[in-house]
Amino acid sequence: MFVQTENTPNPNSLKFLPGKIVSEHNSFEVIDKEQTNNELVRNLLSVNGVEGIFLGKDFISVNKVNDISWDEIKHIVISLINDFYSQGNEFVIDKSLDANHVNLKEIEKKIINILDQKIRPAVARDGGDIKFKDFNDGIVRVQLQGSCSGCPSSTMTLKQGVQNLLCHYIPEVKEVIAI
Repeated sequence: MFVQTENTPNPNSLKFLPGKIVSEHNSFEVIDKEQTNNELVRNLLSVNGVEGIFLGKDFISVNKVNDISWDEIKHIVISLINDFYSQGNEFVIDKSLDANHVNLKEIEKKIINILDQKIRPAVARDGGDIKFKDFNDGIVRVQLQGSCSGCPSSTMTLKQGVQNLLCHYIPEVKEVIAI
């Protein structure tokens, strides 16, 4: 198996593409190995300098601390991913860890639909994700994950991209902020 890597806009995040399914359902982020029993995620979070793992449909974004170079850990991460899939595992995550969006207002459903259809695919290409948290008094609160978390260009993307798009389609939206 050949695990490819792609740079992301965040210099402390690298996108690993195993060429296989990573998550069968929704994407999510893990920053504490005690939050999961998943063998691969726990092993990746045990690598010196790794501070977060983001799992997408077909990629794994690894976030590292500033003090460690990719040359020091990239080969270890690739080796762990190869070992995991060579053991016969078909995917890393087989079910969603996200809470279901039930009892949402109509406007919140519209916001989530726009995020899912128009914004999340672009953000995923950069190794991250954007999750709807809430909408109140014209303000949409979202959580940036993966490569987007801590990325120097995320503020510009949030204001010029996400906010402009949501305001265009949903006049009630006045501002988008990351929490």
